[in-house]
Amino acid sequence: MTIDYQALSFEYRPCREQQTQRDTQQAQQTTQQSQQTEAAPYPVIVVGAGPVGLATAIDLAQQGVPVVLVDDDCSLSTGSRAICFSKRSLDIFDRLGCGQRMVDKGISWNVGKVFLKNDLVYTFNLQPEAGHHRPAFINLQQYYVEGFLLERAQELPNLEIRWKSKVVGVQQNGTSGSSASGGDASVTLSVETPDGIYALRGRYVVAADGSRSPIRNMMGLDSKGVTFRDRFLIADVKMEAEFPTERWFWFDPPFHPNQSVLLHRQPDNVWRIDFQLGWDADPVLEKTPERVIPRVRALLGADAKFELEWVSVYTFSCTRMERFRHGNVLFAGDSAHGVSPFGARGANSGVQDAENLAWKLAMVLDGSASDALLDTYASEREFAADENIRNSTRSTGFITPKSPVSRVFRDAVLKLSRHHPFARQLANSGRLSVPAVLRDSPLNTPDCDSFDGAMVPGAACVDAPVQMEGHPAWLLRQLGEQFTGVLFCDGRAIDEATRTALNALRAGPIPLKLMVVVDGDAPADACMNMRVARDIEGLATARYDAKPGTFYLIRPDQHVCARWRKLDADAVEHAMRRALCAEGGAENISANVSPSASADAMPAAH
Repeated sequence: MTIDYQALSFEYRPCREQQTQRDTQQAQQTTQQSQQTEAAPYPVIVVGAGPVGLATAIDLAQQGVPVVLVDDDCSLSTGSRAICFSKRSLDIFDRLGCGQRMVDKGISWNVGKVFLKNDLVYTFNLQPEAGHHRPAFINLQQYYVEGFLLERAQELPNLEIRWKSKVVGVQQNGTSGSSASGGDASVTLSVETPDGIYALRGRYVVAADGSRSPIRNMMGLDSKGVTFRDRFLIADVKMEAEFPTERWFWFDPPFHPNQSVLLHRQPDNVWRIDFQLGWDADPVLEKTPERVIPRVRALLGADAKFELEWVSVYTFSCTRMERFRHGNVLFAGDSAHGVSPFGARGANSGVQDAENLAWKLAMVLDGSASDALLDTYASEREFAADENIRNSTRSTGFITPKSPVSRVFRDAVLKLSRHHPFARQLANSGRLSVPAVLRDSPLNTPDCDSFDGAMVPGAACVDAPVQMEGHPAWLLRQLGEQFTGVLFCDGRAIDEATRTALNALRAGPIPLKLMVVVDGDAPADACMNMRVARDIEGLATARYDAKPGTFYLIRPDQHVCARWRKLDADAVEHAMRRALCAEGGAENISANVSPSASADAMPAAH
């Protein structure tokens, strides 16, 4: 059965707080009571049922944390909106239990093409090597992403969703408003419903309520940045077309002179077309069919048959809040930061916010970590937002040059790109989203041994094909959810010192999942009953620059935490305590990640 996710409407239901509030009012009227025992707060309240709010709530619920998710509407998004979801987001969706549905429905792509007028300037491949479970990107309308996440959320017994529940007030309790707050601190939300307003109290609140964030406004906070003086038209066009499944970007095409155009394929024979309009364009007039249809026909041809599905006009902005944490309220996704859409950095960075925040909240709530761990959510994701804004601003400057000199430079770069690889590093049709490398995070333990490759502490783990119990599998699916230790082994018997260290970690105070990666055909009889991944193609060993005895400590969000050439139990336990903010004091927690931390990890311009 095909579900029209844009047409779904969800039923409002009164909640137990409303009944308790009515009972309390009746009791006060009857007995003149002035005090009533307050119920314990929910561990986490998530505000906003978009991709970021749903991902956060699912991740927490999967870790056993009771969650209440409130949304002021009773429907999912309409129109395609965010459509490009990166490999890293797909890896996260896999862990949340709905990645395969996304890939099955989405349009997978790795290849992009850049044109100047009608001439192909160059082609790029975002995933040129084999041996990855997921493609570089899929195109999938946001309403499908929300629908699949919602259906997963509805499967979880400790996740309650409340529709038509609009937050109209925020009060922090037991905190002075500083970043770190005490163990008894909480947040009380005033929630407006069709039955009136009630109070909803949570220990922590995740504000994933969008770029206009009512919670941010109610708290007197703001986002600062730049709004670019240009407008773009989005047209979702349903048609049968011969275009390949690639990202095509034109600079100054004959069918839309002096401007730029982007073309993407989506599921259901729907194509996304973005037309640059210029700052003087009337956004109301440009959305009318009389203006949109001629633009689309100029691209597709006079005889093309198509239908308009959705039209919108938007303006570029690159903004962020100064701090993503305010007491026990944590901001994620568009409420915390915003970027222009070229590069697919908005939704993907928001999903990564959710992943970063969820494991830290879970650890704090179960007493495994101090509240200070949540300050590192802010510092790590503020750094990632700065990287996204930096790249997005550069893309916008290249796509929409603001002076004749900039235009001459832009066109010269594009012409040189046809024949010279160096110029392609300067050409920029949108640097596409990659996960930030949190190289200087206070949660990392710096290398004390020599390593090559990209898997530095702070990097998101890469995938590789393996075999588990004789069946094809993927390395990333074995990582995450909790701290994981990965020992690389050539299959020979594990030496006595390593066996002793592994036994000590198993008996240690911090839960640690242990696994071993062995050479493809090597015997694994002496792997101490650990889960064994066979590196059949040798790609895991190569990508992690591993040698026999190499040990990686992986965070619950699949980021490298630490690595050693030889396993030492004390070093691993020290690294886990550091990653939980239990090592080295608060001075290590508050420092932001330096702006240069992942400069060497920036992708080539596309």
